[in-house]
Amino acid sequence: MAGFGTALRELRGAQKSAKGVSLYSRFVNRPAGRYLAAGSYALGLTPNQVTLVSAAFSFAAVAAVALAAPSWGLGIAVWAALAVGFAFDSADGQLARLRGGGSAAGEWLDHVVDCAKLTALHTCVLIAFYRFPEAYGTGGEGWLLVPLGFQFASVVTFFGGLLTEKLKPRPAPGSPAAAPSTVRAVALLPVDYGVFCLVFLLLGGGGLFRWAYAVLGAVAALFLVAFLAKWFRELSAVPR
Repeated sequence: MAGFGTALRELRGAQKSAKGVSLYSRFVNRPAGRYLAAGSYALGLTPNQVTLVSAAFSFAAVAAVALAAPSWGLGIAVWAALAVGFAFDSADGQLARLRGGGSAAGEWLDHVVDCAKLTALHTCVLIAFYRFPEAYGTGGEGWLLVPLGFQFASVVTFFGGLLTEKLKPRPAPGSPAAAPSTVRAVALLPVDYGVFCLVFLLLGGGGLFRWAYAVLGAVAALFLVAFLAKWFRELSAVPR
């Protein structure tokens, strides 16, 4: 089996297109995932095992949000676990390509974990708002609707984007890949999962976290409307 250095060199030449990817994913998460994929390859891990490592970090962070009283230290720990889990989420696909291609079961597991992570994270923010109303300033029941709305926007965006990619015709073999747009990469930053994870650094700020989370939720709702219109327009042009 190839060592870490050899695997890393091979991965640098086998990256997915950067089209439709935010700057964070392109310049932070994917490179981090590349190193994790190379290390996982050297250790003999399978892509599915890497997906489960990603899930372990992510769900540990999710549980901490719901169960522990908010503090600055908790916020750092939650952000770090979510960021590492997100990097491993990138690593599993890169590892699959390095090993010659993934499987239908592996892709299924990856998407199920991603959907469960999104759903659980916003659910646990709701639980935290309910359990620690004085710390977050969420005594009014209306604040409990914010995580529900954020969850709705995130899950529908995830499902809609995934379904759109499945329904769109694949480009012809050998056709040149579209150049990534820097403007689009910057515009997508507010709805990048890695950028969203940064909000948990504010857990110790109570009301500061609440408002930052609510703003990101509103942005996610606006992007959902824009995405749905875009995807419907693109699929309407696909011949039946």
